[in-house]
Amino acid sequence: MNLIVKLIAGIVLGILVGLFAPDLLIRLLLTFKGLFGQLLFFTIPLLILFFITSGIAGLPRNSGRLLGRTLGTAYLSTLLAGILAFLVAALVVPLLSADTSVVPAGNGEALEPLVELVIPPVMGIMTALTLAFIFGLGIAAAGADSLKTVFDQGRDVIEKLLVVVIIPLLPIYIAGVFAELAAAGTVFDTLRTFGVVLALSIGLHWVWIVTLFVIAGLKAGRSPFELIRNVLPAYFTALGTMSSAATIPVTLQCARRNKVSDDIASFAVPLCATTHLAGSTITIVACAVAVMVLHDSLAVPGLMAMLPFIFMLGIVMLAAPGVPGGAVMSAVALLASMLGFGESAIALMIALYMAQDSFGTACNVTGDGAIAVMIDEAGKAGAPDSG
Repeated sequence: MNLIVKLIAGIVLGILVGLFAPDLLIRLLLTFKGLFGQLLFFTIPLLILFFITSGIAGLPRNSGRLLGRTLGTAYLSTLLAGILAFLVAALVVPLLSADTSVVPAGNGEALEPLVELVIPPVMGIMTALTLAFIFGLGIAAAGADSLKTVFDQGRDVIEKLLVVVIIPLLPIYIAGVFAELAAAGTVFDTLRTFGVVLALSIGLHWVWIVTLFVIAGLKAGRSPFELIRNVLPAYFTALGTMSSAATIPVTLQCARRNKVSDDIASFAVPLCATTHLAGSTITIVACAVAVMVLHDSLAVPGLMAMLPFIFMLGIVMLAAPGVPGGAVMSAVALLASMLGFGESAIALMIALYMAQDSFGTACNVTGDGAIAVMIDEAGKAGAPDSG
């Protein structure tokens, strides 16, 4: 929650600077925004390469049917949640933002950074993604433990960069984004759309949580609302930590309270913490639609054009780092390569996503509890056949 407070403070500061500060101060803030943006885009391919490789290579092996069933359920939940979010957001957001394109093509004559620096990434986004799958699957198949250690350590280095540098400086970056919008006279239209998307995303999170627990309740022959009540401690813990990984101990307790066997809970909950990202997907898809509505160079695609993005999003976020904002950092690659987001659109996307990251994480974690119940009941149903 501390990060959310800082982000809100950054938004307020940026608006005040853009509306009332002298041009020199605005240009200083835009200079930081430009330099930080270069570092961010330099880091993204490295994040994809190390985190996704490490995540795929580290998936538990020798678990057979249980692993496949858990991963399949988590991925299907993520995909369907993303499709629901797109259908609703594509219907609602354009209506509320009609005739409003608040990210202009030009940024005003006085809004140029004082210094510009270009830091080319070491590789392209799709190159990093392809290498991640090749190395991840190859390490898992060959049992190349020493190579896995290299990628694990690379992941640790990038995570340190995220935790120590990028995440703490995000509020200043966001301040630069909103200073630019305020100076252009479009910030209040943007904030109105932000509020709509925040409410829409949280509503969709709860629609999906209830859907998952209705399915789990039907499988277990129990009240879905009783199951939901038992996992509320995990939901509120995730709101505070903004991390599925940090909430694992509480989620395990909640799963056991829902009478999930210890073996299934100990396997499914940690696995789903990095593979079940329905809440994050809802937030990213809804925010992406909002940014496309706000940005005059982007058009909201149809469902069939959006499906490849949603399919890939569920895979790219497979190893989203367990730090606040990890999901959107992983998704930046797809936003740029598949939806055509430029730097200004991605900056707006990060601002919009980070303001509601904790709610998406809470949805992920709560849904993990439902999947644990489903997997446990499936195992009980299949036990007589295997005995």
